[in-house]
Amino acid sequence: MAISELKLPAAVQVHELAEAKLLAATLAHDVAERLRAAIASKGQACVVLSGGRSPVPFLEQLAGEQLDWAKVTVSLADERWVPVEHADSNAGLLARHLFQGAAAKARFIGLYQQAEHLDAAALSADQALADLPPIDVLVLGMGDDGHTASLFPNSPNLAEGLDLNSKRRCLPMLAPSVPHQRLSLTRAMLASAAFTALSVQGPGKLATLRAALAGNDLAQMPIRAFLHDPLSIYWCP
Repeated sequence: MAISELKLPAAVQVHELAEAKLLAATLAHDVAERLRAAIASKGQACVVLSGGRSPVPFLEQLAGEQLDWAKVTVSLADERWVPVEHADSNAGLLARHLFQGAAAKARFIGLYQQAEHLDAAALSADQALADLPPIDVLVLGMGDDGHTASLFPNSPNLAEGLDLNSKRRCLPMLAPSVPHQRLSLTRAMLASAAFTALSVQGPGKLATLRAALAGNDLAQMPIRAFLHDPLSIYWCP
């Protein structure tokens, strides 16, 4: 089944690319275009990115884009509650693959905070995010279980994390099958983005997307919360 055969809401655009390198390059070009436009119109731009392994080629492509990086603020949709030096840190991922060359001039507002426990770390991250400018571009990923950011099915705090009226910017989250505790931007914060891209690759993610579109229970598959807003999906086989 091709992504073009899915019954997508009218507000969803699809960019179907032939392979992963082309997806990374196309997404990086489109994100950079929007950041340049934001800088031109208001003197600054803000992008919120997702971690994991699949975004690495995209991050490296984005680092090479011609941008006035000193006017760009970067943050994360979610983070594992581990120090930046840890192999699983999303902040560390950005340091290695995005903040190189000219892109090192970007301002970074991270989510990881040293604290006695996860709840306190999330509160500190919430306060730090008060300095985040309005989000011009958000790049989301999606897990096979239908999670996005660290809004996992069956996670404690998920109901508040999905509440569009929540006053919180960041909440503590748990990934049911993965050991690390998480920090995640809330749906209320993520939905404020002017442009949202969802990057997905492979037939497995296509099957997850099809399942998500077939139901309405946000708690079962949190990605559903974003599939009926204006959204641009970037997909390759």
